[in-house]
Amino acid sequence: MRQASASVPEAPLIELRDAEVVRGGTTILHVDALAFREHEHVAVLGPNGAGKSTLIGLITRDVRPLARPEPAVLLRGQERWDLFEARRVFGVVSDALQEEYRRQVTVRDTVLSGHFGSVGLYRRAEVTEAMAARARELLDFLEIRHLAERRMATLSTGEARRALIGRALAHDPALLVLDEPTHGLDPAGAHHFLALLRRVAAAGTALVLVTHHVSDIVPEVSRVVMLKGGRIVGDGPKEELLTGARLSELYGIPATVEERGGWYRLW
Repeated sequence: MRQASASVPEAPLIELRDAEVVRGGTTILHVDALAFREHEHVAVLGPNGAGKSTLIGLITRDVRPLARPEPAVLLRGQERWDLFEARRVFGVVSDALQEEYRRQVTVRDTVLSGHFGSVGLYRRAEVTEAMAARARELLDFLEIRHLAERRMATLSTGEARRALIGRALAHDPALLVLDEPTHGLDPAGAHHFLALLRRVAAAGTALVLVTHHVSDIVPEVSRVVMLKGGRIVGDGPKEELLTGARLSELYGIPATVEERGGWYRLW
């Protein structure tokens, strides 16, 4: 990874500034200022309807903010960037992407498709030996090499999500964004999947976990961003934000928080 200069701070991976998204004449998300940096693990926490999916869309450029005199979204300090630049910075795993892969695509081709930004491999895709080697490396890291020739449609939710992490990591991005990472997983599946995310974090990839479950926040996460009603209502160290008072306000319920070994649970 590129190291920040001692004299000139490295630009954030992704930075939002006065970013507003309007639908049907109504503002559904307005971010005054938000940045995600190299090697930083962040949880974006909020109830349903808070604007979390819209925020992911802003990061990936699937959602466009209102035009402003100054750019609302910067990638490593740059206003103009294309898909290939974005791939070098972030990978995304979401339920919407998983739905796209409920088809006859093998796990190996799913991982390889991360190099092309496609759903599976198109006919003229030229898979280099370096790409194939990276796919083998990821299949081993994710402990799914035995599933390499299985079709995505035949996998469990947890197995398919591991394959999609492989797709997201194929190009070795600096940042991995996960939308509701344990959605649809049973307790055992959630346990193993979160353990995998800890390994990804330990390997040096920054994580952004977008969730409404406090229990999804792995110990490696040091910062929490709270989102409610399309606005950021908190941004800071998790020890300061994952409290009963702050979570009661966020979710509108009486909340008690238990912390154990870096894991948090809401009661």
